[in-house]
Parts: sequence; C-alpha cells; structure tokens
Amino acid sequence: MTVLEVIQRSGEFLARKGLDSPRLQAELLLAHVLQLPRMKLYLDFERKLAEPELNALRELVRRRGEREPLQHLVGSTSFCGYDISVNRDVLIPRPETELLAERAVKFLQSRADGDQCVLDIGTGSGCIAIVIAAKCPAAVVEAVDISPAALAIAAKNVARHGLDARLHLQTGDSFGALTPGMTFDLIVSNPPYIPTAELETLQPEVRDFDPRLALDGGADGLDYYRRLAAEGLAWLRRDGRLMLEFGDGQETPLAGMFSAGGWAIETVAPDDTRRPRILIAHHAE
Repeated sequence: MTVLEVIQRSGEFLARKGLDSPRLQAELLLAHVLQLPRMKLYLDFERKLAEPELNALRELVRRRGEREPLQHLVGSTSFCGYDISVNRDVLIPRPETELLAERAVKFLQSRADGDQCVLDIGTGSGCIAIVIAAKCPAAVVEAVDISPAALAIAAKNVARHGLDARLHLQTGDSFGALTPGMTFDLIVSNPPYIPTAELETLQPEVRDFDPRLALDGGADGLDYYRRLAAEGLAWLRRDGRLMLEFGDGQETPLAGMFSAGGWAIETVAPDDTRRPRILIAHHAE
C-alpha cells in the first residue's frame, strides 16, 4: 500500500469516527510512524510502506478512532514553538495557554531591572515555565506541581530545552512547596477550573485522558483561585504581577474575589475567540 493510499484510507476511517480534520490527523500519524516531517509525505506519495510500518500505523489510527488524543499517540505537542512531551500524567497545553505564556514573557521583557524571579503554580508539563525561561534569559523560574508523575514529564522537557540551570521543579501543594520568604516578580498559573459536575460532559479526549487533578476545580471551578487570592500577595513583589487563565463565565466572580482580597485588577484579557480568559492583577495601592 502506498503513502497516498494509506492517508486516504486512514482519513476515511477517522472521518467515520467523527473526528475533525481526519486527513490531517492521518498524515500526522503516518509522519510519526515514518519519522518524517509531514510535508515530506507529499514528495513521496508513491512510496510503498513495509508491513511493520503499516501495522504500526493501523494501531495508532485505531487508538485515535477511540478518541485517544493525537498528542499522546505521537508523544508530544508544540507550545509557542517549543516541542513539549505529554502523556496521561499532564494536561495537553491549549492554544489559550499560549496566550498566557506570551503575556508573561511580554511583561518580563518590559522590565530591564536585572534578575527576575518567576513562579509557575501547577506547572504540569512545564510548558509555561519553559517558554518563560527560554525567552527571558534574566528569569529564574520556580515551577511547582503536586503530582510527581507530572514533574517527571516536566523534567524531561526542561532537560530537552537545556534550561535546568534556571528552571527549578518543586514537588508540593502550591505555595506550600516554596521556601518561606521567597518573593516573585511574576506568579503565573493555569489552575484546574472545570466545575466538578461538568467533567463528564467534556470531550472524550479530555474527559478520559487528561488527568482529573489538572481539570477539577471543585463545585464552582474556583477552588484554586480562592487560595491564590488569599495567599498570593505575600509571595508577590510590590511591582509584580499575577497572571491566571480561567474558564468561561468565571471573570465576574474572580474579579470580585481578588478585589476583596486586596488585589487590583489590571486587566481581563480575551482569548482568540474574544472570550475573557486571562486575569492580570497586582498589589492594590
């Protein structure tokens, strides 16, 4: 069977399973099996696949048809242009979180006052911390997660990008993992924000494969924000910033929560669909 035939048949199978962009997904899976950039498949449509290659592809296509995430099947995803390993122990980074990372980088790059200290709470795969450390050479990043399994993936990603000297991984529960007295120019987080009752309504790729620990934000989705609002000021420098991603419809209760906790809301920024998505706050003067 040729490359073109395999792409066509695999795409048709995934289409019958109701997946979006089925041909693209078939191409990405085949490129992974053949260890080629996807676009190179177009230069070799008549190449015949060996039986082991066909068997490997069939298994991946079958698993994708059962809604196992493409990123898990190929083992990685791109986040702000950086290759990030992912598996069932970490949340697959979303495009909205790229906007959070970009906001963080822009803030740090606007400050030319020497070394910078950054805290990433709930780092998961380490994606946000890696982008910050890679793009902000003056930054030292402390990345915290309660899950040792997640931090094992993060450590792999940090080492891949050569950032071990400035990106430190800490196991623990939020601020409890830190040395008392530490303060930061920036605290950034994409905490769990899905209300518990909504977890079963999520797409199968999320519901069945992302870790519940990274999704479940409690009854109203705001449990982790309450802790950030209550404890974060003690860890943030007077001219620092707190930047958080949040879920649909949560902007009003979050603004009230943080304002009541002594924070000044600088802005609530939208994502690419114009939905409110990122809260930026600082010490109220």
